[in-house]
Amino acid sequence: PITPGELLCLGSSLAFSGLFYYLYRKKARVVARIQEAPKLQVNDDLPALVSAADGRCLPYVALEGIVLPAKAALTSHYHEGLQGVIQKLLLKEHRLIWNSLARSW
Repeated sequence: PITPGELLCLGSSLAFSGLFYYLYRKKARVVARIQEAPKLQVNDDLPALVSAADGRCLPYVALEGIVLPAKAALTSHYHEGLQGVIQKLLLKEHRLIWNSLARSW
């Protein structure tokens, strides 16, 4: 005989397993799209390629090229000779969404 507590534990275990599998598959699809991203070189043709794209946006691309730091390059404390730069990113949201809780756009 199975007790109601055991059924509850089994049901919640199955529900959590299904939820985590769904989240795993969703993230796996995103990773696959990123890995299949086309590799583009940073050159003079890049602005024309972006402006010709649908919505003037390239969803996933890998840019390859040489970048120059604005001030000084960052050096790694863990690997000698490894340097990097920080990219400044600005995101503007043009779509307004009604927030019913705050009653504002």
